[in-house]
Order: sequence, then C-alpha cells, then structure tokens
Amino acid sequence: MNPKAVVLLSGGLDSATTLACATHRGFDAYALSFRYGQRHVLELAAAARVARSLGTVAHKTIDIDLSAFGGSALTDASIAVPQASTEGIPVTYVPARNTVFLALALAWAEVLDARDIFLGVTAVDYSGYPDCRPEFVAAFESLANIATKAGVEGRHCTVHAPLIHLSKADIIRLGRELGVDYSITLSCYQPDDHGRACGRCDSCRLRRAGFEEAGVPDPTQYAST
Repeated sequence: MNPKAVVLLSGGLDSATTLACATHRGFDAYALSFRYGQRHVLELAAAARVARSLGTVAHKTIDIDLSAFGGSALTDASIAVPQASTEGIPVTYVPARNTVFLALALAWAEVLDARDIFLGVTAVDYSGYPDCRPEFVAAFESLANIATKAGVEGRHCTVHAPLIHLSKADIIRLGRELGVDYSITLSCYQPDDHGRACGRCDSCRLRRAGFEEAGVPDPTQYAST
C-alpha cells in the first residue's frame, strides 16, 4: 500500500504543482481545500478540477469563516486588493491562515493515519508572507509531533514544502515535467465572474512573470492586460 498524505489544495499554480509532487513521490493524496470567507470561491472550482486531473484519493472542502475577523484584502471587501507591488507584508496576507489550514490538515492526517502533509509555500516568491518561510514550516512540524496522539506514540509527522526554495519559473518547469495542466488552475486574487484573472494583482504578476521566465506559454485567461 502507498503511504497517505494530506495535501493543501487552493486551486492555484503552486498547490497544483505540490499535489503533483506528492503523487509523483508515491503518496496516495488526500486533498484539502477551504471555503474560508475569501473574496471569491472560483478557486474552489479550480481545486476540484485539479484534484480530478491529478488523481487524488479524496478531496474535501472545509468551511471556516476567517472573514469574521477580516484584516486582509482577501477576507474583507472594504480593503482593496493592491494593483502594484508593495513593501513589507502586503494587505493580502490573511492573519494566521496557513497555521489554521495546517492545523486542520494535521487533524485529518491523524484520522487517516497519514504521516505526511504537503503545502505549496515558496520563500522565493512569497510576497512577504510570514507563514511561507522555511522556519514556519519547521516550527509547525515540531508542533505537530508534540501536539497529537500520533506524535506522542512515535508516529512522526513530516510537513513537506517541496517548492519552498524554487522560483515561480522553476515551479512551472517542474509542474510541466509532472504533467500539471496549468490551464485549469486559478491564482488571481480577484478574477471576474467568468473566472478570468485580473492580470494586475501580486499573484497574477508573479504567475505571468514565471511563465515568461520559464519560456512556457501562459495558458491563463486574463480579463485585461
């Protein structure tokens, strides 16, 4: 039997590549997505497409409401999504989001008797998010192994971040090798009602630049250029 892994899946470019990495390494992948009060839920349709395309064993979408706290342009409609690069931690950072997501992934992993969790953070193009750094991943792994029944009983949990030292172009090249169909992914913070990317937010600019640097045609449908 293949080992099981819980994979955080947003429907974007990075998480799709991470899921492909997990399956390529021989894991049976259990994908986990979240309806967390984000500005749009079109990414969840993309996550479902990616989960089907890459052959997950199961795909769950969990409802939590981080918009109850707000504090981010992604969970509070009164805060505008920036249309240009910003300094420091951007307003698109959702407070403690990856910590919350990983905690729920850990809970499912323990129920599944899975010892591996995958997430698609990258410290190269991470846009200033504090919960996308290697030290965050290492700290959560340490927490996982002292906070769970499985950890106390010696069933060590490993948190994998296979993209963490890769540029966006490197991620795209890797994904192409692993058979990821990037045309079914969605990375934009504010797509239009037809699911077309805005082309102006941080996520769109990093994605577009990645395809250009990788020398790979960009399959993204943009609402404007």
